[in-house]
Amino acid sequence: MMNSNVKKIIVVEDNPVNMRLVTDILKRENYRVIQAVNAELGIEMALQEKPDLILMDIQLPKMDGLTATTILRSKESLQETLIIALTANAMKGDKAEVLAAGCDDYIAKPIRYKTFIKRIDELLKKR
Repeated sequence: MMNSNVKKIIVVEDNPVNMRLVTDILKRENYRVIQAVNAELGIEMALQEKPDLILMDIQLPKMDGLTATTILRSKESLQETLIIALTANAMKGDKAEVLAAGCDDYIAKPIRYKTFIKRIDELLKKR
């Protein structure tokens, strides 16, 4: 039986190394992780699974993460789902763009274990 207190996180990431890193960290902290290797699959999984949180890579093949976020935000059933952008190039102005697309926050890559998990925990506790 699945523990209902276990938070469900979808990781949308096309880079296998980053996917493994993020998944390993989250699993080590007892989160349930669902992997999606592109935006289309991420959207499909989100609608099916109703996760607590979606970690959305911004640079994805075909559809980018911000477009996917806009689509997710248009879905009634996902209004309360946290969406955090994962971005490799955090420039000035990126935060505004990411928030405008509907993300709740963003985390710059490369991720650092302690700061990454602390941020995830804080965001999920606020919900």
